[in-house]
Parts: sequence; C-alpha cells; structure tokens
Amino acid sequence: MPLVGPPLERPLDPRDLLSLGLGRKPDEIALASLEARWSWRELERAVDCLAGNLLALGLAPGDRIASLMPNRAELLIHYLACFRAGLVATPLNYRYMAAGVDHAIEVAEPAALLSHVERAADLADSKLAGRLPLGQITFGGSGPGPRLEELTSQAPADWRPPSVPSDAPAVIFFTSGSTGPPKGVTHSHETLGWTLASFGAISTLTPADVVLPASSLSHGGSFKLSLAGLGAGAQVGVARSRDADYLLPLLRRIRPTRMLTLPSTLFSLVRAPGAEGADFASLRFLIVGGDKVAAELQKEFDQLTGLELREGYGMTEIGPAAGTPPDLPTKPGSLGRPGPSFTLSIRDESGLEVPAGKEGRLWAKSPCIMTHYWNNEAATRAAFTDGWFDTGDVMRADEDGYLWFRGRRKQIIVHDGSNICPQDVEGALIEHPAVANAGVVGIHDLLHGEDVRAYVTLKKEACAPSEAELIDFARARVGYKAPEEIVVLEEMPFTVTGKVDRAALKQLAGG
Repeated sequence: MPLVGPPLERPLDPRDLLSLGLGRKPDEIALASLEARWSWRELERAVDCLAGNLLALGLAPGDRIASLMPNRAELLIHYLACFRAGLVATPLNYRYMAAGVDHAIEVAEPAALLSHVERAADLADSKLAGRLPLGQITFGGSGPGPRLEELTSQAPADWRPPSVPSDAPAVIFFTSGSTGPPKGVTHSHETLGWTLASFGAISTLTPADVVLPASSLSHGGSFKLSLAGLGAGAQVGVARSRDADYLLPLLRRIRPTRMLTLPSTLFSLVRAPGAEGADFASLRFLIVGGDKVAAELQKEFDQLTGLELREGYGMTEIGPAAGTPPDLPTKPGSLGRPGPSFTLSIRDESGLEVPAGKEGRLWAKSPCIMTHYWNNEAATRAAFTDGWFDTGDVMRADEDGYLWFRGRRKQIIVHDGSNICPQDVEGALIEHPAVANAGVVGIHDLLHGEDVRAYVTLKKEACAPSEAELIDFARARVGYKAPEEIVVLEEMPFTVTGKVDRAALKQLAGG
C-alpha cells in the first residue's frame, strides 16, 4: 500500500501571504536580520511599491524576472512583489558563474535580471545578461539599471494587481539535474500554494512563531519555509550569512522557534567558540535538510543542547515530501513520515511496490509537485508516470511508515546542500589543454556531506599541471562546483558503452 501523509484543507495564495500578519499585528516585526527590521505594515508597503513599479518598467504578467541575489530581506520582498504582479520569479544560485547565468537565461528567457552590485564583474563576462529586453535592476549600489532600493520605497502611480490564474507559473527554480544541464523546475501559483501550506503544516507554524531558514533564499527549502512563515503570520529571520559568526548573534537576538539548516551549517554552529546550549533553547522544531545527518553531528548537537534533530526529505520539484513534525517521535537517521498532502510509493524496477523493510525507488504524488520543466517537454514526460513523480532516490520504509534514505540513483553530488552535476565539472576540466579525460565523484565528508573529487588523465605530450592549477582552472569556470582534490590516473576506467565509469571511480576512492 502507498504511504499517505495527513491531508491539507487548502493551499495558501502566494499573492496574499501577508494578510494574516498584517491584519493581526501590523506594527510588529515581520522580517528581521541583524542589520534591519521590517514591520508587517512596512513590508506590505514595500511589496506593493515594488510590484507596481516592476509593471511600470514594462514587465507584464507572465514575464520571467531572474534574480542573482544574496540573502537579504529585499529578496523576499522581490519574490512577494513578483507574485502580486503576476511575474514569474526566477531565482539563480548566487554562486553561479557567467556560464551558469547564461544557461538559466537561455532556458527561462527572462525579461529582466535583479542582481547585487558585487556580482557586476561576473555579469560583465556573461554573454546574455546585458542583452535582456528590460535590462537589469541593481541592488546595493549604482548599476546599469534602476535601483531596487528606489523601486521598493517610491510609490508608483495608481495601479491594481492583475488577475492571475491559479495555474499560471509563479516561480522557476534551477536544479542541476541528474544527467545534464540544469532544468527549470516550474511551480504554478497553485502548486506553490500547496507547497507553502505543506511546509506550514509539517512545521506546525502559528503567528506566535519565529522562523529562521538558515540557508540560501534562492534554494527551494529556505525560499518556501520563509514564505510559509509569512503566510502563517510568523516572524521570519533573514540569515545574511551562514557563518557561525553571523548566525549565533542572530539566534540570540530573534530567538527562533522553528529553524531549517544544512548539516555543515549546524556543525559550524555547534563547534563555534562560545556556542552554548542556551543559544538554541528557544527552538521547538529544528529540521536539517539538504543531505544525510552524520551520527557525529547528532551526538554533538545533543551534548550541547539536549534537543532533537529532525531530518526531512524533499526536492525542488516536489516540496516537503517527508519529515517528522513536532508531535511525532523521531527515529534518528530516519527522514520521517510522508508530509502533508503527499502519497509516496516505494517500488522495484518492474514498478511493483515493495513491502516494508525492502529497498526500492521512491515515487511521489501530491498537489505540491511542479507542473513541468520549463521549455523541456521531454524531461517532463520522463519524470512522470500516470501522475506519479519519479524521485530517482532509493528508500525503504519501516513498519511505522518512517522513511530511510538508501542512496541516489542519480549521480548528483550534494555539497553543503547544493546539487553538483559531475558532468559540469568534468566538462570544465576537459577544457584544460593538458587534460585528456575527467571523471568526477562525490566523497563522503562529515562536515559538507560530500566533497568533489576529480580523476583525470593527462595528454602524453602535455606539460603536467599541478593540482592547484587544475582546481583554479575549474573554479574559474564552474565556481563552487570545482573539486576539492584532483587525482591523476594513468588510465581512465570506461563502461562498455564508452562512458566514464563513475562506479569504478567510487570504488577506487573507497566509496
């Protein structure tokens, strides 16, 4: 039998997420960082100003607007304004280099790009960022287009939010995918609304809560938990940095009751000089996502705080598919039970469901699941079968319906919660004139989840480059995806079909 999560009554409306907080406590804090605070009334005004001004720039409902922004309250304001104006928010990973930006632009065809001025040099290397129909919007200083600070503070001429169908696209996330370039995961207003409702339900959010999503707001988890928090009337903390030097003071100031973080971030917090159990005492629900939680992290966190860690499982495509809400007991190492509105099925390779305790591939069905991959019908068809989404991940379920992660069929490397496609790194390394072949695998790391290790063979006639030179060469092309270490082989292993044999490389690495 499929595994079924609790039902949800209705989705949230992404265009109207501030109504509860605005109606109950307009002058209390809605958003807070160490640098600034926004009341619900101030937040509503900023969102309304920006939504009207974006349309006044010439953007029209349905247009995509990309963003290359670090964690800032203004980024959340931007998302809310996009929903209200009927625009399609298109967050880009802030660590994208020019090639990543260009790929996203090529796929999503945004009309404009919002970016922080500190990325100006990288955008200057982009082939497409300077050719967008409505140009760029700048934050943090002067740039090639209007400034976000002015668009959020100067009231536009009288305007009315357009009518937006529930099935209209609301957001496009880019994910590295399993076997190629990043795909555009598209959520409609309806699927995003169900996802936000599911996040709120599994976290049991109320207007009395203070929510701290301590990862990138351009990634699905913190994006959705932040908006779910606002929709529940809760205060939301903005973690402008994941460094312990920033997060510990933020924890002490806002006293969060609900928190989402990555294993590497939590490690840094637990091991930070001066960290005390009292710093975490306000927490009633801490969920760790992005990768498996090491037993050592469980141990150190428990010793410091006496609190439970709760792992969760989700994907950009499907939302919070599994977790352990505060009212259910945890099972250390488990991903929890099916999330609100989710039906999950674990199947063998023939498509038949497996009994409890047996491993199989996880399939999911929920109103939270994406509508499609943007401009990629073939990938969309491949992801769905009879309304079920194929996660590609191997799981088992125990007799109580708790899920246990057993591995990834897809060869994605998860480093600090970011998905890294091995082919991207291999392609960058092969560009080096001395490299003949490259194979990339993930190596388990207690702090980061997985580190990137590259194996290369060199051309016989070439002058052998140093490891540092190759790493720098890759970093200049793929940024954060660059390998931490590179091993030179005499011969690269290949499969019978002529592809780099990553399974053999994993065995060589001891994994």
